[in-house]
Amino acid sequence: MRPLPLKIETALRLGAANIWRALFYRLGLRLGWNPVKRIAAEQPTAPFFLASSSCMPLDNALADDGVALTAFGLPAGLDVTQGPPDWHKSVITGGVAPTVPWWQIPDFVDGLGDIKGVWEASRFDWLIALARLAEQGDSGALDRINTWLQDWCEQNPPYLGANWKCGQEASIRVMHLAMSARLLGQVRAPAQGLIALLRAHLKRIAPTIQYAIAQDNNHGTSEAAALFIGGSWLAALSEEDRDAHRWMRQGRKWLENRAKRLIEEDGSFSQYSVNYHRVMLDTYSMAEVWRRALDLPQFSPGLVRKLTAATAWLGNMVSPDGADTPNLGANDGALLLPLADTDYRDVRPSVQLASVLFTGKRAYSKPGSYDQPLHILKLQLPSASVSYSESREYDEGGYVVLRKQETMALFRYPRFGFRPGQSDLLHVDFWRGELNVLRDAGSYSYNCDEPWQSYFPGSEAHNTVQFDGRDAMPRLSRFLFGAWPKARAVVPLFDEQGQLRAGAGYRDWKGVDHHRSVSLTDNSLTILDEISGFEKAAVLRWRLAPGEWHWESNGDGDVCLLGHGCRLRVKASQTFVRCELVEGWESRYYSRKTPLPVLEVEVADSGKLITELTF
Repeated sequence: MRPLPLKIETALRLGAANIWRALFYRLGLRLGWNPVKRIAAEQPTAPFFLASSSCMPLDNALADDGVALTAFGLPAGLDVTQGPPDWHKSVITGGVAPTVPWWQIPDFVDGLGDIKGVWEASRFDWLIALARLAEQGDSGALDRINTWLQDWCEQNPPYLGANWKCGQEASIRVMHLAMSARLLGQVRAPAQGLIALLRAHLKRIAPTIQYAIAQDNNHGTSEAAALFIGGSWLAALSEEDRDAHRWMRQGRKWLENRAKRLIEEDGSFSQYSVNYHRVMLDTYSMAEVWRRALDLPQFSPGLVRKLTAATAWLGNMVSPDGADTPNLGANDGALLLPLADTDYRDVRPSVQLASVLFTGKRAYSKPGSYDQPLHILKLQLPSASVSYSESREYDEGGYVVLRKQETMALFRYPRFGFRPGQSDLLHVDFWRGELNVLRDAGSYSYNCDEPWQSYFPGSEAHNTVQFDGRDAMPRLSRFLFGAWPKARAVVPLFDEQGQLRAGAGYRDWKGVDHHRSVSLTDNSLTILDEISGFEKAAVLRWRLAPGEWHWESNGDGDVCLLGHGCRLRVKASQTFVRCELVEGWESRYYSRKTPLPVLEVEVADSGKLITELTF
């Protein structure tokens, strides 16, 4: 297939309306049509939050000696008792972003590296942590809030610098400002500095919302939520504020629209990612919390139905021990509502909050740290509960979850109604209790040097078969794969005498056929791969939990490994060309990568590969 038809085909899959929105936005910036280049806002000044005597302690979870800053879920090496950070310095590379009008800053700045390293501190996660301390009567925390926000405004005047470049980043700040105001009881009578800061952000977000919508991802949901939350806030303060009412209507419209379009009936989300699913769900949870705070009209039954399904989807991705999830899909380290003292990878606080908000039932009946967001937001815990852990097929998104006792397998197959972010076709993840025995690689970074830029999104970073040393989908750009395959010969999930089974396959753009069947019993996981149509080589990879894995000789020519109380055996109908335990890489936290063992089994002929994992 020639490159041009492939690009045209991919463009058609993205949608003509989305292509037009993106092109119109870029042309508007270049030619000056877009009003975002003409907006102006007053310079916000302190105080942003006022002292209050009405704050009542909620818990003793936070210490009075400060709150450690994090970056992408890990400590950032800076404490809030110190002075404000350099808002233009990357926490990843140390590079400094230019302070010029945001539209003059290119997407990739030489020497800066991943721009997310600059954006991280300006997401205002620290504001949530300090607001919790201030609510408990720590006047020093309130002083630090005002000092840091004043410094941020002075170093990021409207609309100069990289921190104004992305509408979603501005939207995350709006949501964190609003949640902090709610924690501190300052929604109905906010300080003038906070009003000015809020208005400056909404002016930046509104003119480019169409570009966010064109992405068909969490950019649209985040920016819609910010317009709804910020617009309704300003409208509640002044009935005469026409801009506020317009922003509120615009935000509500797109929140409804995005839920209808991007969330499938089975709860799957357009980005095929566990962490971006959480970002979307937290966004809608904050919108609902805010709607209740201002006693605004309810969202539609259709939106609530979609979010109920999305909550169940995320709840069913939780590992058997409850504290982790598969590293499925793109993962940029985002945690939009950091209200629980849990690890970044623990999604249960988000599941519990969304479940209470959208279903009226708690996802976890026993008290735990996942209840903290509800306590902090003063939301009542219902007595009724529901369990989301089950064996289930999510065919609209292309997932199967298989559960047996304390084990879980996740099977991924192509159902691409939206652009895929990773070449993870037919990937299998496997958990035994808290141990992720067969694991995915994550994302590492969206802007890094080779080979990492190609490695993490590619087929090599997943538990699947790679053909002829290439990805199953051709890479058209940094964030775009082409020739999205369609699932073939899907075998729906079924239980046969205590054995859970499912399967699916695809034919790629080069004519390669791959079908995978997965079965799970109380003590074994079996994967059958049927492959054909490749030219030279097919490599089956199993990305293993770090630790000791030892070869076992069984005398029959099969490949056998022992480790973590498991026995991994691979046999084939064709001759093995190569069997090696090599070093691979994974990224469980954005911008961090660590090694892990990877079993590679190579064959040169069509046939069947059978993998048996016993435990």
